[in-house]
Amino acid sequence: MNKEIYIDGHRIAAGAPTFIVAEMSANHLQDYDRALRILHAAKEAGADCIKLQTYTADTITIDSDAEPFQNREGTLWDGTTLHQLYKEAYTPWEWQPKLMEEAKKLGLVCFSSPFDFSAVDFMEEMNMPAYKIASYEINDIPLIRKVAKLHKPVIFATGIARLEDIERALAVCKEEGNEDVILLKCVSGYPTPYEDVNLRVIPTLERTFDCLTGLSDHTMGSAVATGAIALGARMVEKHLTLSRADGGPDGAFSMEPAEFKEMVNNIRILEKALGSSSYQLTEVQRLERKDSRSLFVVKDMAEGEIFTPENVRSIRPGCGLHTMYYEEILGKKARHAIGKGTPLSWNLIQ
Repeated sequence: MNKEIYIDGHRIAAGAPTFIVAEMSANHLQDYDRALRILHAAKEAGADCIKLQTYTADTITIDSDAEPFQNREGTLWDGTTLHQLYKEAYTPWEWQPKLMEEAKKLGLVCFSSPFDFSAVDFMEEMNMPAYKIASYEINDIPLIRKVAKLHKPVIFATGIARLEDIERALAVCKEEGNEDVILLKCVSGYPTPYEDVNLRVIPTLERTFDCLTGLSDHTMGSAVATGAIALGARMVEKHLTLSRADGGPDGAFSMEPAEFKEMVNNIRILEKALGSSSYQLTEVQRLERKDSRSLFVVKDMAEGEIFTPENVRSIRPGCGLHTMYYEEILGKKARHAIGKGTPLSWNLIQ
């Protein structure tokens, strides 16, 4: 798989800035003006991208009250059917070209997750630069094949995926000649308990599948998303809402704008702090070495006087002889008179 991918001009690779995605999902609450406000909030918070979801209740499931279609698994959405949930949560398709155009004006990347063939065709009409396959669709091989054939970056969430699901999905992409793939570590828990996150899987995914990795995060707060950067995440996705108090299907585990901005700032700080893996001193460290320890004459000495622990010490600053010569110097004689506070050097020693 390719280790350098471009999404609408943004380079995603080792050493490149983390690509930060704000997921709008259902947080528009079926209000187009609110969707626009979320988009602007994403830009102001420092996101690189706004992500949508392209489905309708009828393209993702069927309208049925039968047992398999009931939400009864201890989720935020218990008591509803799948069709009822998705009817509330979907993003109207007529909004999406307008949202994409507004994102472009703001300098935000915009792409979406398709959930059936018609969504892919619709997204292609908008010329979306990338496709996100949600974790519940990672076993939809016909959908993945249709997306892979477009030869645009494909981002997979792995929330409910077994290793064989990932292997199969990537194999389909390779069969179609598409190696622009990113795997996002993900837990399909809303919100996700911290102990279930297992961030150390990020480098495991990278090694196992030889591809770029990232994080789709449903935990509360920014600690997990920020920490993922240190483990090699090249992309981070978090849900964004204007206010959790406003409710909605995804509101309870979404970030508010100020929190999202703080996360972006912390990620950018961490990127700088991670720096290089090679051990070498920075310019500041090199300058500060002058204040390190070294050997000094700490009492006035006469010519021929013997160096002893009383007149030679290891002290700051570091402009004298290296302290590793301390034992070797003891017992030797001064070549000439030496004043207190003189940095020791070989030309002062007989």
